[in-house]
Amino acid sequence: MTDITSNSMTSSWRDFYEMCKPRVVMLMILTSLVGMFLAVPGMVPLDILILGNLGIALVASAGAVVNHVIDRKIDVLMKRTHNRPLAQGRVDLRHATVFAIAIGVLGMTILMVWVNPLCAWLTLGSFVGYAIIYTGYLKHATPQNIVIGGLSGAMPPLLGWSAVSGSIEADALILLLIIFAWTPPHFWALAIHRKEEYAKSGVPMLPVTHGEHVTKVHIIVYTIILFMASILPFISGMSGILYLGAAVILGSGFLYWSAVLMLKPTATTAMDTFRYSILYLALLFVALVIDHYLF
Repeated sequence: MTDITSNSMTSSWRDFYEMCKPRVVMLMILTSLVGMFLAVPGMVPLDILILGNLGIALVASAGAVVNHVIDRKIDVLMKRTHNRPLAQGRVDLRHATVFAIAIGVLGMTILMVWVNPLCAWLTLGSFVGYAIIYTGYLKHATPQNIVIGGLSGAMPPLLGWSAVSGSIEADALILLLIIFAWTPPHFWALAIHRKEEYAKSGVPMLPVTHGEHVTKVHIIVYTIILFMASILPFISGMSGILYLGAAVILGSGFLYWSAVLMLKPTATTAMDTFRYSILYLALLFVALVIDHYLF
């Protein structure tokens, strides 16, 4: 294993920003915003809208930094992650750890003082689930890592909902279920594309341990589960016909890509499926908000 040495003189604010996984956190905040908007019939109070999402984003970013810290030795082995700041030694371990603690404590303080304790504790639970349980243990323990660990990544809409309402309600759990069902087919598509890198790093992702065919079957099964889960907001009365139409169209698109990945894959199909899954989730949650306020 390559010994990574740090040179803190080469660190920049961009390295610390990169460790926060901003694109992932932005998608999380989008779903948190949707949870907030759906929790109330009118507009979300401005202080909760700003401070709630700021606190959630800071704690999520702290979890991302911890992920960089724990995975720094395997990151250097994978093309997708080899240029990360810790893997390349642009940020040293001590600075990254202090940074994670600082933004995590700041985020928790904001949530506890200016939002509400329930949202704060749920956010902390999400942090522990992702940064400690998933990254520190599950990721290396089982090929079902992304399924079990996906619960923490599915939390943002519940966090946003609880920030506004101070409670856990059935409709918020439906939003959580949608992301929970979305996570495996989303991530397994990427894992197929990066199969050789995961094998080299020793991470027991499903395509490595059980092969691509089994993984593709799992993707189709979970996409069907996701399709059914995405209909629940309409069935529960949380959303109307506009959202139902969007869910059916977007879900059909996801099923199409899953079927192509199984039956007629090309060199780019796995990444195309992965990219579509991101677009799917973003558009699905935007449709929830549009339906909520306009219909």
